[in-house]
Amino acid sequence: MSENPGTGDEATTVHIWTDGACKGNPGRGGWGAYLVWGEREKEIFGGDPETTNNRMELTAVIEGLRALSRPCRVVLHVDSTYVMNGITTWIRGWQANGWRTKDKKPVKNAELWRALADEVARHAVTWEWVKGHAGDPGNEHADALANRGVPLA
Repeated sequence: MSENPGTGDEATTVHIWTDGACKGNPGRGGWGAYLVWGEREKEIFGGDPETTNNRMELTAVIEGLRALSRPCRVVLHVDSTYVMNGITTWIRGWQANGWRTKDKKPVKNAELWRALADEVARHAVTWEWVKGHAGDPGNEHADALANRGVPLA
Protein backbone atom coordinates (compact mmCIF):
# COMPACT_ATOMS: atom_id res chain seq x y z
CA MET A 1 0.00 0.00 0.00
CA SER A 2 2.65 2.51 -0.99
CA GLU A 3 1.13 4.19 -4.05
CA ASN A 4 -1.00 7.30 -3.59
CA PRO A 5 -4.41 6.45 -5.09
CA GLY A 6 -5.56 10.07 -5.27
CA THR A 7 -5.16 13.56 -3.95
CA GLY A 8 -8.39 13.94 -1.96
CA ASP A 9 -8.24 13.76 1.83
CA GLU A 10 -10.11 10.45 2.01
CA ALA A 11 -7.75 8.95 -0.58
CA THR A 12 -4.78 9.71 1.68
CA THR A 13 -6.40 8.23 4.79
CA VAL A 14 -6.06 4.52 5.47
CA HIS A 15 -8.95 2.93 7.34
CA ILE A 16 -8.02 -0.18 9.31
CA TRP A 17 -10.50 -2.48 11.02
CA THR A 18 -8.97 -5.02 13.39
CA ASP A 19 -10.15 -7.94 15.46
CA GLY A 20 -8.88 -10.82 17.53
CA ALA A 21 -10.36 -14.25 18.17
CA CYS A 22 -9.57 -16.93 20.70
CA LYS A 23 -10.87 -20.48 21.08
CA GLY A 24 -10.43 -20.80 24.82
CA ASN A 25 -8.87 -17.94 26.76
CA PRO A 26 -6.05 -18.80 26.82
CA GLY A 27 -6.15 -21.05 23.80
CA ARG A 28 -5.66 -21.05 20.04
CA GLY A 29 -6.10 -17.57 18.66
CA GLY A 30 -6.24 -15.55 15.50
CA TRP A 31 -6.00 -11.92 14.49
CA GLY A 32 -7.13 -10.05 11.40
CA ALA A 33 -6.81 -6.60 9.89
CA TYR A 34 -8.74 -5.18 6.96
CA LEU A 35 -7.12 -2.11 5.38
CA VAL A 36 -8.86 0.24 2.95
CA TRP A 37 -7.13 3.12 1.18
CA GLY A 38 -9.16 4.80 -1.52
CA GLU A 39 -10.15 1.97 -3.87
CA ARG A 40 -7.45 -0.37 -2.57
CA GLU A 41 -8.02 -3.10 0.00
CA LYS A 42 -5.66 -5.42 1.85
CA GLU A 43 -6.39 -8.35 4.15
CA ILE A 44 -3.90 -9.78 6.63
CA PHE A 45 -4.32 -12.40 9.33
CA GLY A 46 -2.39 -14.85 11.44
CA GLY A 47 -2.62 -17.09 14.47
CA ASP A 48 -0.98 -18.23 17.69
CA PRO A 49 -1.32 -21.69 19.26
CA GLU A 50 -1.40 -20.48 22.89
CA THR A 51 -2.60 -16.94 23.47
CA THR A 52 -5.35 -14.74 24.85
CA ASN A 53 -8.02 -12.67 23.16
CA ASN A 54 -6.39 -9.44 24.38
CA ARG A 55 -3.06 -10.45 22.82
CA MET A 56 -4.79 -11.16 19.51
CA GLU A 57 -6.63 -7.81 19.62
CA LEU A 58 -3.30 -6.01 20.15
CA THR A 59 -1.50 -8.05 17.50
CA ALA A 60 -4.16 -7.22 14.92
CA VAL A 61 -3.63 -3.49 15.42
CA ILE A 62 0.17 -3.78 15.42
CA GLU A 63 0.22 -5.87 12.25
CA GLY A 64 -2.29 -3.59 10.55
CA LEU A 65 -0.02 -0.60 11.15
CA ARG A 66 3.11 -2.57 10.19
CA ALA A 67 1.49 -3.33 6.82
CA LEU A 68 1.82 0.35 5.89
CA SER A 69 5.05 0.99 4.00
CA ARG A 70 5.24 4.68 4.92
CA PRO A 71 3.77 7.08 7.49
CA CYS A 72 0.07 7.62 6.84
CA ARG A 73 -3.03 9.26 8.20
CA VAL A 74 -4.90 6.30 9.74
CA VAL A 75 -8.36 5.78 11.17
CA LEU A 76 -8.22 2.66 13.33
CA HIS A 77 -11.58 1.00 13.97
CA VAL A 78 -11.39 -1.34 16.97
CA ASP A 79 -14.05 -3.23 18.91
CA SER A 80 -11.80 -3.87 21.90
CA THR A 81 -12.24 -1.52 24.87
CA TYR A 82 -8.98 -3.02 26.21
CA VAL A 83 -7.06 -1.74 23.16
CA MET A 84 -9.00 1.53 22.98
CA ASN A 85 -8.55 2.43 26.66
CA GLY A 86 -4.99 1.13 26.76
CA ILE A 87 -3.70 3.20 23.86
CA THR A 88 -5.70 6.38 24.51
CA THR A 89 -5.59 6.55 28.32
CA TRP A 90 -3.64 3.95 30.29
CA ILE A 91 -0.40 3.85 28.28
CA ARG A 92 0.86 7.26 29.44
CA GLY A 93 0.70 6.16 33.08
CA TRP A 94 2.33 2.82 32.31
CA GLN A 95 5.18 4.53 30.50
CA ALA A 96 5.65 7.05 33.32
CA ASN A 97 5.63 4.22 35.90
CA GLY A 98 8.22 2.09 34.10
CA TRP A 99 5.57 -0.24 32.60
CA ARG A 100 3.93 -0.88 35.95
CA THR A 101 0.26 -0.46 36.87
CA LYS A 102 -0.98 1.86 39.62
CA ASP A 103 -0.72 -1.20 41.90
CA LYS A 104 2.99 -1.50 40.96
CA LYS A 105 2.37 -4.77 39.08
CA PRO A 106 3.95 -5.36 35.67
CA VAL A 107 1.68 -4.35 32.79
CA LYS A 108 0.25 -7.41 31.04
CA ASN A 109 1.32 -7.67 27.41
CA ALA A 110 3.86 -4.88 27.89
CA GLU A 111 5.94 -6.00 24.89
CA LEU A 112 2.89 -5.66 22.66
CA TRP A 113 1.97 -2.28 24.11
CA ARG A 114 5.54 -1.08 23.43
CA ALA A 115 5.34 -2.37 19.85
CA LEU A 116 1.98 -0.66 19.39
CA ALA A 117 3.33 2.63 20.75
CA ASP A 118 6.22 2.43 18.27
CA GLU A 119 3.84 1.82 15.35
CA VAL A 120 1.44 4.57 16.41
CA ALA A 121 4.36 7.02 16.57
CA ARG A 122 4.99 6.45 12.83
CA HIS A 123 1.51 7.57 11.80
CA ALA A 124 -1.20 10.16 12.46
CA VAL A 125 -3.76 7.85 14.08
CA THR A 126 -7.38 8.55 14.95
CA TRP A 127 -9.05 5.88 17.08
CA GLU A 128 -12.69 4.88 16.59
CA TRP A 129 -14.43 2.31 18.72
CA VAL A 130 -17.06 0.18 16.98
CA LYS A 131 -19.41 -2.29 18.60
CA GLY A 132 -18.40 -5.83 17.70
CA HIS A 133 -20.84 -8.17 15.96
CA ALA A 134 -23.25 -5.29 15.35
CA GLY A 135 -23.23 -5.18 11.56
CA ASP A 136 -20.33 -2.79 10.88
CA PRO A 137 -19.05 -4.18 7.54
CA GLY A 138 -15.37 -3.45 8.25
CA ASN A 139 -15.58 -5.00 11.71
CA GLU A 140 -17.35 -8.08 10.38
CA HIS A 141 -14.63 -8.42 7.73
CA ALA A 142 -11.86 -8.16 10.36
CA ASP A 143 -13.68 -10.71 12.53
CA ALA A 144 -13.81 -13.18 9.64
CA LEU A 145 -10.09 -12.67 9.03
CA ALA A 146 -9.29 -13.24 12.71
CA ASN A 147 -11.24 -16.49 12.63
CA ARG A 148 -9.34 -17.53 9.49
CA GLY A 149 -6.15 -17.05 11.51
CA VAL A 150 -7.15 -19.48 14.27
CA PRO A 151 -6.49 -22.67 12.24
CA LEU A 152 -3.01 -21.36 11.44
CA ALA A 153 -2.15 -21.52 15.14
